[in-house]
Amino acid sequence: MTTLTPPFPVVSGTGSEPATRAPETDRGARPKLLPHRIIAIGGGKGGIGKSILAVSLAVELARRELRVVLVDCDLGGANLHSLLGIDQPTSSLSDFVLRRAANLSELQVPTTVPLLSLISGARNPIPIANPLYQQKVRLLRALKKLDADVLVLDLGAGTHYNVVDFFLLAHHGILVAVPEPTSVENAYRFLKAAFLRWLKALDSRHEIKDLIQDVARAEALAAITPAELVSAVTRRDAAIGATLAQELATFMPLLIVNLVRDTRDLTLGESMSIASRRLLGIELTYLGHVRYYDQLWRAVRAHRPVFSDQLGRPFAADLAVIGGRLLACVRAEELA
Repeated sequence: MTTLTPPFPVVSGTGSEPATRAPETDRGARPKLLPHRIIAIGGGKGGIGKSILAVSLAVELARRELRVVLVDCDLGGANLHSLLGIDQPTSSLSDFVLRRAANLSELQVPTTVPLLSLISGARNPIPIANPLYQQKVRLLRALKKLDADVLVLDLGAGTHYNVVDFFLLAHHGILVAVPEPTSVENAYRFLKAAFLRWLKALDSRHEIKDLIQDVARAEALAAITPAELVSAVTRRDAAIGATLAQELATFMPLLIVNLVRDTRDLTLGESMSIASRRLLGIELTYLGHVRYYDQLWRAVRAHRPVFSDQLGRPFAADLAVIGGRLLACVRAEELA
């Protein structure tokens, strides 16, 4: 049977952590990670707090004594420096994409958080909001070479290829949704777009390409779900179908539900995971939720840093739970 390899490493497992942050003196030795983990934070809809979550999660990981680089990959509207409370850097991804900088490390700037640095997004977004294929490939390769324990990529909204490709680059792709019908719908759309893009990279390198193309012509690939695609391929060729099903099982994005306001919203994460498994055939691992905090949005409007220790213990507790579960996913790879 042919063994297929997806174009990005696989996430497996989950974990838990108490909802209170351990004291600094109890954190022990600096945690050991596999070299260079990449975490991408995306979602199908704008205005759901992805950037705030990216900053908050990067700060949380840095406070766990990991060297973190936060990368503003929203090539059309970078704003992470504002959320960190620092001036806009004079150098940005524009300089790398347009070959004014040879290495991404030249663009790193320190923040007020120890062990956390920032690579700012484009200052002149129009020329690089939709980079050429060669520019994007060069950028993707350079991200893999950055010297850090963890890269946190804040992605733009939508499901176009440039966003999805950054999501698929990551070892751990985190999907963000909020308790709104449009957000949930767009989250599922993002999952399907990511799968189809992942599938294209897969079939371009393996002999299943012709079979999938035949199925696509017969079944209307744009309308078919991943699970239905596996079934259709299996009807044509049981061996390749079984292999494709095995590969689909490795496509395991993570989920955070943001802006939770009441107890009814607390069920959304598990509900989305169940629906994703049943309707799409995609295993969506729920990391946890972040409640709505008015002081957070007041800080954003006032251009103040969105650091959890300045926004109250409940917000810090939510981030601590998610950070612990994410690190459990990372460590599960070491045991796999």
